[in-house]
Amino acid sequence: MAQRNTAQTLDFVPLDQETRSAISTREAAHHLNRKMQTLHIWACKENGPIRPVRVGGRLAWPVGEIKRILGVVQ
Repeated sequence: MAQRNTAQTLDFVPLDQETRSAISTREAAHHLNRKMQTLHIWACKENGPIRPVRVGGRLAWPVGEIKRILGVVQ
């Protein structure tokens, strides 16, 4: 049985309609068009264009910073 690509089966909120202050690594990777592993490396090495907030051992990526990087008007 083949595994489904879960990134394609999830419904992502368009970035210009996002109301949360931070989003998951999966959602951030989708919007930034990067692999989740890339975002994990950015978090680990603290050298990426955006730094996550750690909440209860999980990473949360600030929506405002993602919008700024991508040039999405707030």
